[in-house]
Amino acid sequence: MTKPPLTLYLAAPRGFCAGVDRAIRIVEMALRKWGAPVYVRHEIVHNKFVVDGLRDLGAVFVEDLDDCPDDRPVIFSAHGVPKAVPAEAARRRMIHVDATCPLVSKVHIEAERHHGNGLQMVMIGHAGHPETLGTMGQLPDGEVLLVETAADVAGLDVRDPGRLAYITQTTLSVDDTAGIVAALKARFPSIVGPHKEDICYATTNRQEAVKAMAPKCDAMLVIGAPNSSNSRRLVEVGAAAGCGYSQLVQRAGDVDWRALDGIGSVGITAGASAPELLVDEVIDAFRARYDVTVERVETAVENVEFKVPRVLREPA
Repeated sequence: MTKPPLTLYLAAPRGFCAGVDRAIRIVEMALRKWGAPVYVRHEIVHNKFVVDGLRDLGAVFVEDLDDCPDDRPVIFSAHGVPKAVPAEAARRRMIHVDATCPLVSKVHIEAERHHGNGLQMVMIGHAGHPETLGTMGQLPDGEVLLVETAADVAGLDVRDPGRLAYITQTTLSVDDTAGIVAALKARFPSIVGPHKEDICYATTNRQEAVKAMAPKCDAMLVIGAPNSSNSRRLVEVGAAAGCGYSQLVQRAGDVDWRALDGIGSVGITAGASAPELLVDEVIDAFRARYDVTVERVETAVENVEFKVPRVLREPA
């Protein structure tokens, strides 16, 4: 039986960013150095396939430092943690390794610098997300006010309208964030912004690739986890850029083939915590059903790499 033709547009860049790659390497190196079990506070990155693979190697994922014994190493996830967490680990004399993405740490440093200059912070982010909790937890209670939408800006109760700065979660929609920043500047003209955009290079690059790809596609699939902020933003960006069917799938088994019946083109991308193996799995699933032609849509080339902490590079 002849397979129907289908063009797959493959976004580039896609998948792992440097911060995610570093965080995974940190867990793998910690297991090699100290043996199993190694504890990880929160999922090291938001991807079930990655987390399950590390669990099989001996990583134990917990949500609270209280769930970790004093005599085993603990790793803090790529999303960052409130300042109280490493302080408590140090008090308990635990071996602890910080896998916070350096670009998230940059936002933490910005927040502390502005606080030291007497400014109250406004954070643009998603309530309850680990990165938001970690960033807000760098400063005392009340020093960081959270906004999620431009509409939230009108309800801000600030200490001094002339002494404000803003920071953002690194995995937000670039376009949505621009609207919130405009609302902040309209209400607080003297508000101070970051020297360099807080939304990370990987988030920006993946969204730009989706914008370039979306108008060509009848449907778009974003490979990523439901709790992955950057993956969910890619779905939204694809829909906003003109793709009528933009969906999140964790892997090939989640593809709704009935919804794709009769289409001629599909765009595929992956969130920053989704491994390329899952992209290959989805492409293979399409090849089994269609006569596939693959076209790359490349909008940027990434060559960023972050070093792992020194404690992991030293002999045991």
